[in-house]
Amino acid sequence: MFSFVALTIKTDSSYPRPGEVSLATNGVLFLDELPEFKKNVLEMLRQPLEDGQVSISRAALSLTYPANFMLIAAMNPCPCGYLGDPHQQNPCSCTPAMIQRYRSKLSGPLLDRIDLHIEVPRVPHKDLTEVEPAESSADIRQRVTRTRQVQRERLCEFGLHTNAQMQTRHIGKFCQLDPAGEMLLEQVTCRLGLSARSYTRILKLARTIADLADEKRIKREHLAEAIQYRGFDRKMV
Repeated sequence: MFSFVALTIKTDSSYPRPGEVSLATNGVLFLDELPEFKKNVLEMLRQPLEDGQVSISRAALSLTYPANFMLIAAMNPCPCGYLGDPHQQNPCSCTPAMIQRYRSKLSGPLLDRIDLHIEVPRVPHKDLTEVEPAESSADIRQRVTRTRQVQRERLCEFGLHTNAQMQTRHIGKFCQLDPAGEMLLEQVTCRLGLSARSYTRILKLARTIADLADEKRIKREHLAEAIQYRGFDRKMV
């Protein structure tokens, strides 16, 4: 029997055993068709995404399991999958109520804990057939490895390894913005009504984008790119 409480523990015995998020520790947990999971299951992902661990309390015992994983999830834009596709001959057949019901499975607090929301449109046929030189996987790996080393060196005194692990005090020290960036983030925060969690995640993502560009300070363009990766925040206004 495959049962999970927020993908956290297996409950097919009297003794709680590590579930999917603990088994994915130091790796990737991929959830396809995210809104098809029960909403209460998705909501219970919030604690491990925030804390990196799962705490379980039972009458006879209390346990803590690791849950330090990278969550990757995929979903359609609507139940039929054709909403917003300009190349689809058959238009979306979903009503606004159907779309709202489909998307409402994903709450704001859960989306706040996901750093990047990216739309991936259908690739046109001409792009599939074109053969253009692309950056090799080896080059990408080298750039990512270099960037992670920069982050380790910056954060080692705090016992951290990546920008994603930064807390408020680290963000205040390493994610300072110039006046143009401050103005942009203030405008976006007011317009989109960003939560404090979304605000800090944008700053951490902008810091990573700046690191990939070998920049010591976060520039306005780094911040603008980070904001563009908050697709659901823009759709909710």
